[in-house]
Amino acid sequence: MADVDGILGRKLGMSQMFRPDGRVVPVTAIEAGPCTVTQLKTQEKDGYSAVQVGFGYKKKLNRPLRGHLRKSGAANLRYLREFRLSADPTIALGARIDVGIFKPGDHVDIVGVSKGKGFAGVVKRHGFGGGPKTHGQSDRHRAPGSIGSGTTPGRVLRGLRMAGHMGHERVTVQNLEVVEADPQRNLLLVKGSVPGPANGLLIIRRARKSTV
Repeated sequence: MADVDGILGRKLGMSQMFRPDGRVVPVTAIEAGPCTVTQLKTQEKDGYSAVQVGFGYKKKLNRPLRGHLRKSGAANLRYLREFRLSADPTIALGARIDVGIFKPGDHVDIVGVSKGKGFAGVVKRHGFGGGPKTHGQSDRHRAPGSIGSGTTPGRVLRGLRMAGHMGHERVTVQNLEVVEADPQRNLLLVKGSVPGPANGLLIIRRARKSTV
């Protein structure tokens, strides 16, 4: 049997705080939970073990989602996400999970969606240096240059770094230290930055890899 080791949250922004020894550390403030357990998945019934949790508030839900949430007694949850488990869950359907599952000194992995930058050129997207600024080059300052050879292979190779959509990707930041966890205010402070804009959804789970 296993219990859920993660929670959903909302990024509030960055700040800084002083440690007892006087050192200042940058922290990201996260509104973490409370979350409601909306579904339990077992190896026998679903082929894998997981816990589905809900977070946030949404004014209107469609009928299938209302029916799904009614089983757990939850209402109008905005986000639903799963946490995979190594064994069948022991937590009860409809239980509430708060930030108290973490304590200062723990390490967590945080998953979010990075800020979208729209269509970007190769200088911004990949860090290209651009073309020469002199010798008659008047419009090549931020151009990519050649994208391939001629007859052989006679095509553009797959995966070539070019201009295109930048950002708005799922990003995981690993091994962030928990500086403070306050269940009374649903507040989680982690050292360093996390992906995404303010008010963006975050998945906070216990670190998968050991820290050095």
